[in-house]
Amino acid sequence: MNNALRLLFNHDDSYLDFHDYFLLKDKIISLIDNDQLTIHFQPIYSSNDGTVYAYEALTRINNNKFFKSIPDLFKSAIQCNFISHLDVICRANALKHSALQGLKQTNAYICINICPETLMNPDHLVGLTDELAEEHGISKNKIILEITEESAINDMELFKTTIKRYRNRGYKIAIDDFGAGYGGLKMLSLIEPELVKIDCHFIANIDQVPIKYNLVDAIATACHRMGIKIVAEGIEREEELTIILDMGIELLQGFYLGRPSPQLKTSPVSLPLRLATGTNDPSLNLEQNFMGEIAQRIEPILPSESVIRAFHRFTSQPELRGLPVVEDDRVRGMLHRQRFLENQMLGRYGYGFALNDRKKVEHLMERKFLMVEANATIQNVAQMIQIRKNNFLYDDICVTKNGKYVGTVSVLSILDALTEKSILLARGANPLSGLPGNEFIQREIEQRLSQKVHFDICYLDLDNFKPFNDHYGFERGDVVIKGVAQILRDYVETEKDDFNFVGHIGGDDFIMILRPQISVSVCETIIQNFAAQLHLWHGTNDHQKGFYVAKNRRGNEENYNLLSISIGIVCTEDINARSYGQIASIATEVKKAAKLQEGSAIIKNKRLAV
Repeated sequence: MNNALRLLFNHDDSYLDFHDYFLLKDKIISLIDNDQLTIHFQPIYSSNDGTVYAYEALTRINNNKFFKSIPDLFKSAIQCNFISHLDVICRANALKHSALQGLKQTNAYICINICPETLMNPDHLVGLTDELAEEHGISKNKIILEITEESAINDMELFKTTIKRYRNRGYKIAIDDFGAGYGGLKMLSLIEPELVKIDCHFIANIDQVPIKYNLVDAIATACHRMGIKIVAEGIEREEELTIILDMGIELLQGFYLGRPSPQLKTSPVSLPLRLATGTNDPSLNLEQNFMGEIAQRIEPILPSESVIRAFHRFTSQPELRGLPVVEDDRVRGMLHRQRFLENQMLGRYGYGFALNDRKKVEHLMERKFLMVEANATIQNVAQMIQIRKNNFLYDDICVTKNGKYVGTVSVLSILDALTEKSILLARGANPLSGLPGNEFIQREIEQRLSQKVHFDICYLDLDNFKPFNDHYGFERGDVVIKGVAQILRDYVETEKDDFNFVGHIGGDDFIMILRPQISVSVCETIIQNFAAQLHLWHGTNDHQKGFYVAKNRRGNEENYNLLSISIGIVCTEDINARSYGQIASIATEVKKAAKLQEGSAIIKNKRLAV
């Protein structure tokens, strides 16, 4: 067929010919003419109290004979250049049916999907949505326009202008399927929506896949700091819901909470209780490692409140050093006692009060201050404090969780926590090696699991250590244990990476926690450094021979290989680890597999057959 008859590209860069173009278009027109398009409503619930925040209007087809699914329908409409017409019909149906179902008698919003292709179409009728809203008596400020992120947008400036036009009329804007398409962070920065709906791909099994947890955590934190509400789409299991609630995500949607229905479901849902701590396991707080664990919630002040109100807070509370300025859970600024009272209320010549007493807090608050997430380690924050200028050295630190205000922490509290940690570490250290012992190792692993970070566990065990002890004596054995501990400690101290951890399980068993990308190469270096010490531990003669002769348990002489080291590596990402016990069990099996090799060996994530 002549290229002139090849009318449109579809998303796969293939063509529709003349006949297919009109056939597809006729099928869509037939659906509309026969009134086969209808609307179902899926509730979006508030995580605060389980009430319905909004309803998403979803197009459905009655007696569908032509299309595999709703996405297939819309893809076909794009192919035959009919998307604007279909989009308008679906929009009209959404407003009509929501009005008939009594939306006006509720406090909920209505979410309507709009294809970017429609907004960018030159035939798009500006003001049509206004007319539809007025016709059905629905206020524009109760309508949320969901713009899918899945489509490519060629003219971002035109798109931005169109979105601004809708917002100026009173509509709220949401980015739908965030993370699944082309626009991503660029679209987020351009249109600054009121809501972001995280694509269901990232919510599915978020309790089992750490990378999904970390991505959603990062998106939620960034959006909350910008004052953008988050909707978690596709919640289908209680475990997913629990994680989402613990993140502080405001809005919830999914089959587990409510399926799409022709009727508006108005009843609230029952939600599980959230943990008050910053971790998923209250038992982890035996040791204070994270800022969220030592944060004290100071009742914040609104930026719109008067400066006099802040002045009275400081004068009536002598212990109050910092006053966070918070609006909608978002930290907007800080008032620090000394600078606020001396510089703003007193002033250089004593006129500060007269000049500022009629101002609002937002006019005097400091917008540059140290703010960290609740899962930031106390050690890392202590390092941040050290590089602050002297004038700001003792300012309180503001703590957020997923971008929402949690509380503040004083510098004194950080020093106390570090001192307590040092004392606990000294008590829990192995007396021979000086490295953290079993109790600390368990806490370290559990706390990292609670943070949902990926890490590798390296389980190190010396080979033939018992016959070495029997032959060379226990004092020489202690020298070896101390030597291995020093090799591991030297690596950690040289790298100066707080992520790395080394501990002494007991006897000739050690453990290292490392970043996944480096664990194998680090263990290879450990083995090389270990081998370099063998001549000191075995003596020159035995080292040159490569073996030594000693009596076995039956009293007979036997040749024994020189000491070697077996290392089993377990990657938490690969095993979806949930507990210390699970990791310990797998690490033991992997270490056993390494010990089956002759000489020093490294095996990663290989388990023995049961």
